[in-house]
Amino acid sequence: MTEIKKRHIAILGSTGSIGTQAVEVIKAHPDQFQVEVLTTNNNAHLLIEQAIELQPNVVVICNEDRYDQVFSALDPLGIKVYAGAKAIASVVEMDAIDMVLTAMVGYAGLLPTIKAIEAGKSIALANKETLVVAGELITRLAAQKGVNIYPVDSEHSAIFQCLVGEFHNPIEKIILTASGGPFRGKTREFLSTVTKAQALKHPNWAMGAKITIDSATLMNKGLEVIEAKWLFGLRSDQIEVVVHPQSIIHSLVQFEDGSLKAQMGLPDMRLPIQFALGYPNRIKSDFPRFNFMDYPSLTFEQPDRTTFRNLQLAFDALDKGGNAPCIINAANEIAVDAFLNDQIGFLEISEIIENCLIKSSFVQSPTYDDYVRTDDETRRLATERIKSLV
Repeated sequence: MTEIKKRHIAILGSTGSIGTQAVEVIKAHPDQFQVEVLTTNNNAHLLIEQAIELQPNVVVICNEDRYDQVFSALDPLGIKVYAGAKAIASVVEMDAIDMVLTAMVGYAGLLPTIKAIEAGKSIALANKETLVVAGELITRLAAQKGVNIYPVDSEHSAIFQCLVGEFHNPIEKIILTASGGPFRGKTREFLSTVTKAQALKHPNWAMGAKITIDSATLMNKGLEVIEAKWLFGLRSDQIEVVVHPQSIIHSLVQFEDGSLKAQMGLPDMRLPIQFALGYPNRIKSDFPRFNFMDYPSLTFEQPDRTTFRNLQLAFDALDKGGNAPCIINAANEIAVDAFLNDQIGFLEISEIIENCLIKSSFVQSPTYDDYVRTDDETRRLATERIKSLV
């Protein structure tokens, strides 16, 4: 293998689930990676700890109330400290950065990703909401700037890995696998009484609270369907979702000759993170290895789009196009937050999203400003709906 030039990384959302695992990957390969930027929304303590260990050039704490705490700890070490969301969108333009890992949660990741692409940085995309909200804008901008977007979601990484060496061969369809979450096979009657604690117990993956609830409602899979459309240039009828409870096959590609390629492995987000950061090279790791004897049976079933309405709503938004995916993303973020704060029941998440999809202003060919207005309007409508339900 030819000598690899050290890649300089910005991690947006370094204290979250993806961010902390990315830090693990980078620490294991100091000859391959150098951290230039770390950002967090609120977790000043962990940000300081990471910065002391990794010695980045810059850190950003989004919560400006925590700035003094971070500054006093890191300024003596020569680490620059900034605060606020605008600072995150600014620091990604730094000349020293080669790649930006967008691991922020939700809509907040959109503007920093746009700024990073405009600055010509490679993107390791863990923030699926960026492509859900503004897929057409993002993919067009990346093409104009010659920027590569490397997917970090395990399912999209699996598709990407299956396509390496196959980019000249048209895709017939892709199959995104879903664990089914903690409530697979349950009825709407059962779901009407589930608790936050039950919904936060994912059977296979350790993730942050928001994505764990999204997995339980199947909205996470719905968002991945929309993300896949933009990442791989597909129509909605070329995207199939199959429930695979063991989470060993991470997704599949079917080609025009009928052949299927699958990417398999134990559920471990460090692998797709490392693949994205190190592409095109596969970097040696000490991650646990898969043993077929531990999984003598791999099973598959159809998702229940009637009980788990969010998956169908995502397909509906994808088919409608325009700003519809932006609407469901904003409504979902507000609804999930309300559920996590014990304001609404589990099934009301879907009801709020559907209500917003009907009532929010539809824009067929949205600009960035349209997305901002759509996000604001939908959050207001969702909040009003929640108040009416409480």
